[in-house]
Amino acid sequence: MAGITKTNAARLLDKAKISYDLIPYTVDENDLAAGHVADELGEDINQVFKTLVLHGDKCGYIVCVIPGNMEVELKSAAKIAGAKKAEMIPMKELLPLTGYIRGGCSPIGMKKSFPTYFHSSINDFDRVFVSAGVRGLQFKIAPADLIKYTRGIVADIAVPITEEK
Repeated sequence: MAGITKTNAARLLDKAKISYDLIPYTVDENDLAAGHVADELGEDINQVFKTLVLHGDKCGYIVCVIPGNMEVELKSAAKIAGAKKAEMIPMKELLPLTGYIRGGCSPIGMKKSFPTYFHSSINDFDRVFVSAGVRGLQFKIAPADLIKYTRGIVADIAVPITEEK
């Protein structure tokens, strides 16, 4: 893959002997949404997953990986993680906590390992897309490999986005 710099997350997958493709896309700094990524990739938004970091009152930090056209259901995510409530972390905490910036947050290779939850629809696909750790680069990877590597749990943690922008 000439011209594509391997990310730390890619090196971790290489070390674990996990197969993936690195897929570049054009970044729009004004539109970091998963919908833009899916359009750029020419892929189904249901297959393009975004990585969100939450903080639960009894469980600490958790990672939720959900389809691009959904939003995390905070009550469900909290319950599955053993908390009463959970909320998205403030954007300014993302980089110091994970080592990643908004639009480039990967479930692989965060500074620390956090409990990771994948929306159940991830198992509907042979391959899904998640951030490779930088804006403009996605992994195309088998869900089973991603779940196994992150020691993730599959659960219903998201609902379709209802409000129109």
